[in-house]
Amino acid sequence: MSSVKEYFSGIGEGLVSLLKGMSVTGREFVTPKVTEEYPDNRATLKIGDRFRACLELIYDENGNHKCIACGLCQMNCPNGTIQIISKMVELPDGKKKKKLDKYIYDLGSCTFCQMCVDSCPHHAIRFTNDFEQAVFTRSKLVKQLNYLPEKEDPVPAPKPASVAEAAKPATDAKVENTAEKPAADGKQ
Repeated sequence: MSSVKEYFSGIGEGLVSLLKGMSVTGREFVTPKVTEEYPDNRATLKIGDRFRACLELIYDENGNHKCIACGLCQMNCPNGTIQIISKMVELPDGKKKKKLDKYIYDLGSCTFCQMCVDSCPHHAIRFTNDFEQAVFTRSKLVKQLNYLPEKEDPVPAPKPASVAEAAKPATDAKVENTAEKPAADGKQ
């Protein structure tokens, strides 16, 4: 007798479970739909401000970036997505300065953790909202971020002659002028 009771109680529990599931489905059936017509609405598509899609160098209106090739972003990247290639440049005054040669970013292996952006001391990089990054080969996901050519540093004006050299011809000229004055007066 207990087996018949268990049988019908199992059927009752199954029907209750079925009705709960159908109620959830019925509620979703009448709620308004939120469907994005993605390819057609690219101009009006809203993407969240905090969405991280692709890394980029920040350029000013003159085409200069703030990256000093310190390598902190490369060191803080947990999976080696960033590779900085720098070069030493000798300035006209004889000092050497480290300059960015190539900033290589592998979008395919990036985890979008934003540790590179947070660790940059000059705020030279940021994430964009451009989410359309689909390509057919992985090699196209490796990008060089400093795409604008580096501008040459302005050459400083030539240094004036030293004070000792500048004073020497002036004293010689004064001596010659004093020697000519007595001869011109005729009082010797």
